[in-house]
Amino acid sequence: MSRMLRASAIMAAGTMVSRVTGFVRTMVLAYAIGTAALGDSYNAAYAIPYSILDLLLLGVLSSVVVPMIVRAQQHDPDGGRAYEQRLLTISTVALIAVAAAAVVAAPLLIDLYTVWAPGSRRFEVGVTLARFILPQLAFFGVGAVAGAILNTRDRYGAPMWAPVLNNLVQICALLAYVVVGTGRGDISKVTDFDLALLGLGTTAGIVAQAAVLIVALKRVGFSFVPRLDVWNARLGEMTKAGIWTIGYVVVTQLGFMLTTNLSSSAGDAVPGHGISPYTLAFQLFQLPYGVIGVSVITAMLPRMSRAVTEGRFGDVRGEFGSSVRLICALLVPVSLLLMVLGPAITVPIYGHGANTIADAVYIGNVLQVYGLALVPFAVFQLLLRVFYSFGDTRTPVFVGAGTTAVNAALMLLFYVLLPARYVVMGLALAYAIAYALGGVTAWWLASRRVQGLGGWTIGMALTRMYIAALPTAVLGLAAVWVVTGVFGGLGFINSLIVLAVGGGLGLLLYLGIAHRMRIPEVNSIVGTVARRVGR
Repeated sequence: MSRMLRASAIMAAGTMVSRVTGFVRTMVLAYAIGTAALGDSYNAAYAIPYSILDLLLLGVLSSVVVPMIVRAQQHDPDGGRAYEQRLLTISTVALIAVAAAAVVAAPLLIDLYTVWAPGSRRFEVGVTLARFILPQLAFFGVGAVAGAILNTRDRYGAPMWAPVLNNLVQICALLAYVVVGTGRGDISKVTDFDLALLGLGTTAGIVAQAAVLIVALKRVGFSFVPRLDVWNARLGEMTKAGIWTIGYVVVTQLGFMLTTNLSSSAGDAVPGHGISPYTLAFQLFQLPYGVIGVSVITAMLPRMSRAVTEGRFGDVRGEFGSSVRLICALLVPVSLLLMVLGPAITVPIYGHGANTIADAVYIGNVLQVYGLALVPFAVFQLLLRVFYSFGDTRTPVFVGAGTTAVNAALMLLFYVLLPARYVVMGLALAYAIAYALGGVTAWWLASRRVQGLGGWTIGMALTRMYIAALPTAVLGLAAVWVVTGVFGGLGFINSLIVLAVGGGLGLLLYLGIAHRMRIPEVNSIVGTVARRVGR
C-alpha cells in the first residue's frame, strides 16, 4: 500500500496540476468561443483525433504494449531496449501516415461524428478546424509510446507533467484568439485566420508535450535508434493480443459516435445544449478519475503483469483490492459532491465571455448526472486491467460490447422521450446506468478468473465510505439551499461560497469522519499528506 501510495502521489501531483491547467484551458475556451455553434464545431474537431488514437493506440498501450514491454525487459538479453526502439520506430512511421490520411479524410470524419449537412457553416468550420488539429495524431501517439516506456521503468513523473505544457501552450493560443480574433463566439464572423489560430494552437500544445516525453526518455538512458527490422518486433504476437483490444475500442467509439450525433442534433434544436456542454461536463467528470484513478491504475498494471507472469495470483487479488479501496476512498465523496454541487462548480469556470450563466448552469446539470457514474466507471476500468494483466484482451471486448449496446439503447430511448433541452442530460444518465451494469458483469468474470476478488471485504469498505460521505453530501446540499435562498441564484460569487462551504468544508468533514471510523485507506492518505507537509 505504501509503495502504491508513493507512486500514485507522484502521478497524482502531476495530474492535478495538469487537470488544473486543463480547467484554465476550458475556461478560456468557453470564454473565447462559447458553447453554441462555434463551440460545437471546435469540440467535434477536437474529439476526432482522440477517438482515432483510442482506436489505434491508447487502448492497446494499456492492455498489450505495457505487458509486452515488461516481458521484453524481463526475458530479452538486452533488457528489452531493442524491442522498445523498434516499437517507437514503428509507431512513429505508422502514426505519421495515419495523421496524413486523417487530414485528407476530414470531411468524412466530421460527417461521421455529427448530423450537420455538408456545406453548412458548422460543417465547413468543423472540417477546417479538424485539418489543423488532426496532425497532432503523430505527436500525441509518439508521446504516448514514450510515456508507456517510462512507466515500465517506474518513471511516472514526466508522463503526468508533460500535459501541463500542452495546456499552457493551448491557453496562450486561446488568449491570442481572444485578443486578435475577429469572430469570437459568432460562427458567421469567424475567419480562416481565426480558425488557423485555434487549430494550430491546439496542435502546438501536443507537439510540446511529445517533446518533453522524448527528452525524459533520453534522461533515463534511453537512446533512440531507428529500427525497421519489423520482423523482430513481435507484431504477430501484438496483433493477436491487440486485435481484441482494437475490437473493444471500435465498439466504444461507435458508442461515442452515436453520442456526438445525438448531442449535435440536440444542439441544433436548442443552441448551447449540444456537443459542447456534453464535452465540458465529461471533462470535469473525468477530472477526479484522471487525478486519482489513472494514477493508481498506471502504477498497478505493471505490478499486476509481473505478478501474473510469475504465477502470484494472490498478489493480483491483493493489488486489485487495495487499488479499488484506495481509489474509492476519495471518489466516493467526490461523486456525491458532483451530484450536489454541479452548477456551483461550472458557473465560475464556464459562465464568462461568450458563455452565459444559464449555459454554465446547464453544463453543471449534466455534470450532476455524471456524478452517478464516477465510482462505477472507475471500478469498471480497474476490472479491465485484471484481464489485461493476464494478457486477455478478448473478454473486455465482449464486456465493452455489452456495455456499449446498453448505453446506445438507453441513449436512443432518452433521445426519443426527452425534450431537446434535456437530451444531453439523458445521455449522461445512460452512460451511468450502462457502466454500472457493465461493472457487475466484469466483476463476475474477473472474479472467476482469479478465484475471487474479495468482494465482501471491498463491499464493506465501500459501505463504510458512503456512510462517512453522507454528511458531506448533506452539508453541500444545505449550502446550495441557503446561498440560493438568501442571495438568489448561482452567480459567480454565490457559487464560490457554495464551493467553499459544501466542497471545501465538506471534504474536511469526510476526512474527519472517515478517520474516526478508522477507514484504513483514508488514514493512509492523511498520513502521507501529513508527513509531506511536516517535511
